[in-house]
Amino acid sequence: MYLDNDDERVLAGEFGETRQKMMEILVALGEVYGAGKLIPIAGAQVSGASYKTIGRWGLAWLQSLNARVVVPTVLNPIGMPREGWQEFGIDEEFARHQAEVVEAYRRLGVRLECTCTPYYLRITEYGEHLAWSESSAVVYANSVLGARTNREGGPSALAAAIIGKTPHYGLHIVENRRPQVVVDIEGGTGPHAGHWGAIGHIAGKKVGNRIPIFQGIRPNRDQLKALGAAMAATGAVALFHVDGITPEARVFSFPTDGLDRVTVTEDEIEALFEETAVEAVAVGCPHCSADELREVAELLRGKTTTKPFYVFTAAGVAKSNLDLVSMIERSGARVITDTCMVVSPRMDEFRSIMVDSGKAFAYVPGMCGAIARIGTRAECVEAATS
Repeated sequence: MYLDNDDERVLAGEFGETRQKMMEILVALGEVYGAGKLIPIAGAQVSGASYKTIGRWGLAWLQSLNARVVVPTVLNPIGMPREGWQEFGIDEEFARHQAEVVEAYRRLGVRLECTCTPYYLRITEYGEHLAWSESSAVVYANSVLGARTNREGGPSALAAAIIGKTPHYGLHIVENRRPQVVVDIEGGTGPHAGHWGAIGHIAGKKVGNRIPIFQGIRPNRDQLKALGAAMAATGAVALFHVDGITPEARVFSFPTDGLDRVTVTEDEIEALFEETAVEAVAVGCPHCSADELREVAELLRGKTTTKPFYVFTAAGVAKSNLDLVSMIERSGARVITDTCMVVSPRMDEFRSIMVDSGKAFAYVPGMCGAIARIGTRAECVEAATS
């Protein structure tokens, strides 16, 4: 892989051991994936932020680094809200370790916005090269925004943030972004036809790591977010197209003759929606947009929760919509920032959790050790208030 003179000097250790290590990570990735060069990036998003997932060895590695990021870099959700963690039920030992993780990232110059939806906080341009690592953020950036990022690991995203470059391979190359499989959604899929997380949950299993193109559907941006997040969780989808909707499907003509076709059927969708009793309800995986907060607030109007109901969003979104936060919390629900239902140890205390997300539906059993039930947002509110 070609390195320019400055890159070679970094690799030789002239700018410190940490930058040398980060360059070694990028060079190794480039060699594995056959990259011809490194390319500049406009920004990064780094996962591996919750002490629940990285533990003491991950923390020790972060604390050993001595450099700063050179591009705007956002942190993924951590294991607790930075404000009000006691009320959320986080114990002091975990909170202390989590604060050490946050401090380690702060020293590196990472912005502590702690969200899986960095696109709500910074304008991301069509065609920008990024190094994002959270799976739902990656698929949204590629598919909905038309940016360019591979599905990075936490260390490789951090390495790219510190160097300001990433290997030129995979989805950074336009020719690699063509659809590989057509997904049809069976017509008349019943009352859950609009539940894009459920559709994505099934589609992801069917397409695996291929790039799908959907035909005959017209989801909005929040629905695209739910669809992509679920496919990234149950498959390994980092990019999808929707004919006539997503940016590249409007810019390019994608011939589909000869591609495999898979169908998401009515029966498959309905089979996900089993009615089981739950101990808690959680929405916002990925983090809620302002429109989604508004929907939850309207659904909760005049109602009172009867079990724990958590609404997860980015702190920046919450602070810009304090009226909606107040409306939601008047019901007894809690708006939680900086963390999420999957990476916080708080959710491990429940034996069963209802979610509105195909991504959470896939992750909650393994990450939280709980039975997961999926429903529409309205059904989640009904379960939380009945």
